Amino acid sequence: MPLVLASSSVYRQELLQRIQIPFTAASPNIDETAHEDETPIQLVQRLAVAKARALQTQFPEHFIIGSDQVAVCTGQIFGKPGTVEAAVKQLQHCSGRAVTFYTGLALLNSATDELHALTEPYTVYFRDLNEAQIRRYIQKEQPLNCAGSFKSEGLGITLFRRMKGDDPNSLIGLPLIRLVELLERFGVEIP
Repeated sequence: MPLVLASSSVYRQELLQRIQIPFTAASPNIDETAHEDETPIQLVQRLAVAKARALQTQFPEHFIIGSDQVAVCTGQIFGKPGTVEAAVKQLQHCSGRAVTFYTGLALLNSATDELHALTEPYTVYFRDLNEAQIRRYIQKEQPLNCAGSFKSEGLGITLFRRMKGDDPNSLIGLPLIRLVELLERFGVEIP
């Protein structure tokens, strides 16, 4: 069956290309507002499933991938900053601290309605950063559309002192190791 990525994210599309299976990308257009008292894990799992299900009618005989991500530091959820000043505030808050990224992943067989979903955590430990370092980084990389205000696949790696987790791809927004496991559950052979 054909594969569909329920995302307009160029980062997720670039990641999915790594496993060399043809796919179509389509925007799921869902409301991503967190529910009251929803934990970060509940939020990303709910949104990953909602994104996959949002395309089920449009792609009735497909494997549909949904994914969503949040960054959590000292109990505070960080999404995409959108502005330079918001990015500065996020990175100042993260300086010298651990930030855990939770990436929700769902794989739906739209023909049978069989669904598998999980959440992949990944933690980065930030160096102590001063405002000048933070502003230089933001000016050079412009990570305004990235949860946590950095791109680990680029210059953002210089902000960390260490990383901990099973799948570094989850930092970019799509845990490929777990995705391959889910695809294999549906009988897709990779490579």
